[in-house]
Amino acid sequence: MNAYDDLMAFQRETSALGQIAGRLGWDQETVMPRGAAPQRAEEMAAIEAVLHARRSDPRVAEWLEQADPQDDVARAQLRDIRRTYERTVKVPADLAKAIARVASTAQGTWAQARADEDVAAFLPVLKEVVALKREEGAALAQGGDVYDAMVEDYEPYTTGSQIAKIFDQMRPRLVALRAAVLDKPAPQALTCKFDELVQMQLSQKLATTFGYDLNTGRVDKAVHPFSSGSGLDVRITTRTSETDPFNCFYSTIHEVGHAAYEQGIDQAYVLTPLGQGVSMGVHESQSRIYENQLGRSRAFTGWLFEQMVEAFGDFGVADADTFYATVNGVHKGYIRTEADEVQYNLHIMLRFDLERALMAGDLQVNDLEAAWNDRFKADFGYAVDKPSNGCLQDVHWSVGLFGYFPTYSLGNVYAGCLYQALCAAVPDLDAQLTKGDASGATGWLRDNLQCYGGLYAPRETIQGASGMEPGPEPLLSYLEQKFGALYSL
Repeated sequence: MNAYDDLMAFQRETSALGQIAGRLGWDQETVMPRGAAPQRAEEMAAIEAVLHARRSDPRVAEWLEQADPQDDVARAQLRDIRRTYERTVKVPADLAKAIARVASTAQGTWAQARADEDVAAFLPVLKEVVALKREEGAALAQGGDVYDAMVEDYEPYTTGSQIAKIFDQMRPRLVALRAAVLDKPAPQALTCKFDELVQMQLSQKLATTFGYDLNTGRVDKAVHPFSSGSGLDVRITTRTSETDPFNCFYSTIHEVGHAAYEQGIDQAYVLTPLGQGVSMGVHESQSRIYENQLGRSRAFTGWLFEQMVEAFGDFGVADADTFYATVNGVHKGYIRTEADEVQYNLHIMLRFDLERALMAGDLQVNDLEAAWNDRFKADFGYAVDKPSNGCLQDVHWSVGLFGYFPTYSLGNVYAGCLYQALCAAVPDLDAQLTKGDASGATGWLRDNLQCYGGLYAPRETIQGASGMEPGPEPLLSYLEQKFGALYSL
């Protein structure tokens, strides 16, 4: 074996251990007994210590120096291994272990505080998380911007200032569209109750309709829907509400977008750096285009309407056109994951600004709830009514995912570019979706984006698939056209 082969063999073992850590996280969110939380924190800390040691092993530097890549795939593998190694060696092993331990503990504390509407119960552990993440960010930044170092974990080669520039372009048109839409009469809302077992059955059908392979995946329930894993074990979760089946159905389609990306990657890349989505922004482009441009389209909602009538009987919506308006209704609300396409990105911009301030030390944890509530009132025009609808609604900060939130909106921007290209490439897309056939769309995404995994950098991945430099114009035009027609603007 040569240096490259030795390095890749070592990397595959490291990746396998990383998958095990991910499975522990899946278990914690789905079926782990609540009383196991303290032990799970120690387990997560232990495996993080092993992973950190492997990722910073001096032999990795030697192999990188000696490796002679023979093709573009090998060069991309070395690029990503080198990037991970250089970042890992900057973070002390004890710090990485401490972050893993406190994040596991904080997750359980957050879930209980959210259930109890008790911000004060969450703040002490959040202070620990923020302090440790600031320390990590400073180590990674090496004198540069701490938040930029955080973003690099989720969207490589992107900075906070670049994201802020994109958001500044988007905000005025989103605010104007939101105001115009909310000035119009609201569409019909659902008023029936929907059996939650039947929701899960239809949810499973939707998952397979969008190409999710249940032979290497499964659908479970969790408080906060998510996708987990890569390669041959890619799991998703959803949630149910007796009065809101759309929460279940569109959470499922959203997470299937993530999972289909992982399942669609070239199997030759399994357990290597290229064997997973290249960034969270690109990942989110898949979940958002599945959920919104495809799943909430007039064509697909016509088919979904028929499926719901078959599953639930008459649920008070007269026809497919009314149903389409109901699915895409724009309403006042608090929850990011339940937000419509018009308002979703405004939720992300709020979180982006707050977490950037937290990492910079301009906002203290004790002041977070007030800052959130003030910003929400300014952006949305009404007050937060309870903590679970405010600063306790998301799991991300409890587990240290600072720099993650803006990738949700980057994903929307990327999805806008991809959808424009998809419509040109598959001219009978709507005719297919009307029949509940999403294979034309999902196949195009698999062949033009998903199969490459991490082979290319994030923006290169989007540009290669869409044929354009990523920017917000296609998304904004799509939103203005869709909701302009829906609300007769």
